[in-house]
Amino acid sequence: MFRTFLLLIIVLTNSIHKADDLPRLGQKLTDEQISAFAKLALAGMDQEFPNKPSNVMENADSVLSPKAMHPAFFGCFDWHSSVHGHWMLIRLIKLHPGCSAEKQIREQLNQHLTAEKIHKENEYFQAKYNKSFERMYGWAWYLRMVAELETWDDPQGKKWRENLRPLEKTIVSRTMDYLPKLSYPIRTGVHPDSGFALGQILDYARIAANKELESLIVARSGDFYQKDTDYPTKYEPSGQDFFSSGLNEADLMRRVLSPADFSNWLDRFFPELRKGKIGNLLTPVEVSDVTDGHIVHLAGLDLSRGWTLNGIASALPKEDPRRPILHRAAMDHAAMGYKYVFSGHYEGEHWLATFAIYLHTGVGIAR
Repeated sequence: MFRTFLLLIIVLTNSIHKADDLPRLGQKLTDEQISAFAKLALAGMDQEFPNKPSNVMENADSVLSPKAMHPAFFGCFDWHSSVHGHWMLIRLIKLHPGCSAEKQIREQLNQHLTAEKIHKENEYFQAKYNKSFERMYGWAWYLRMVAELETWDDPQGKKWRENLRPLEKTIVSRTMDYLPKLSYPIRTGVHPDSGFALGQILDYARIAANKELESLIVARSGDFYQKDTDYPTKYEPSGQDFFSSGLNEADLMRRVLSPADFSNWLDRFFPELRKGKIGNLLTPVEVSDVTDGHIVHLAGLDLSRGWTLNGIASALPKEDPRRPILHRAAMDHAAMGYKYVFSGHYEGEHWLATFAIYLHTGVGIAR
């Protein structure tokens, strides 16, 4: 009995300590917090197994190890998680030069983002059955990483940015080819959601000054979402969501429409928001089992809801009564989501730090 009580005290003490160490949205990250987030991605970059490849095997020769298929992005359980882990590390040292984790981050990124390895990654995309590999979630994260480097005046960063060009060119070409064929948007709380990918790639297109890609995304976003009204918030969340498709859509449309048009669109899309009501979307969700790789998606939902809520608010006039409602909900979601990042279980730790840093550093929001 005493032993059980003692173990309980230890667990509670450790939890309190971790909670005290977590950042609060709006506060500057400490060096210790930067290192803690970075450590999760750094540990995963070279961890080949467990791994969930999503390749199509054309023949026996296609049966390869993750590292053989993806020499740059073989870690972190799956390709897209590896890519956005690389992005997160770049963003951390870009925003926090001189942090104690910078040396190790640069060393590991330099080993992964070589011209030779990206060339091999690009070759993989050329195979017949890989044309839709990571469409469009992984594509979006790769272009987000390119955009991060595009705006960084750093000699090593410029080298990495150049190395990324071959696969960047392929992904842009695939996007230009795919979007005109997509008859309907994909609305889901997981990877294929169109609203998320279009928002990320639109940011990239503007940063990279790709006017043709920008025009296509703006046009397709209008086709898909311009006439949407009364979003059915009561159907969210599903049990393994890491996105709100409705909030992703609104976060995209604030990028597409003028401020005045977006404000009017948002009134039609979330007609009760001015009263502080958008169904379940303002209430953070709890995770019942952080060891279940799908259930722990809900921790990512808290974090992605946080960044979309802030993104939507950023496009509204300062005096708009919807802004404080959205900001308050974003704070609540951040507080809930952050506590699951350092769970000690790989199911969440291989990717949640990325979502936390995306939210905390205000990605895609004009400053």
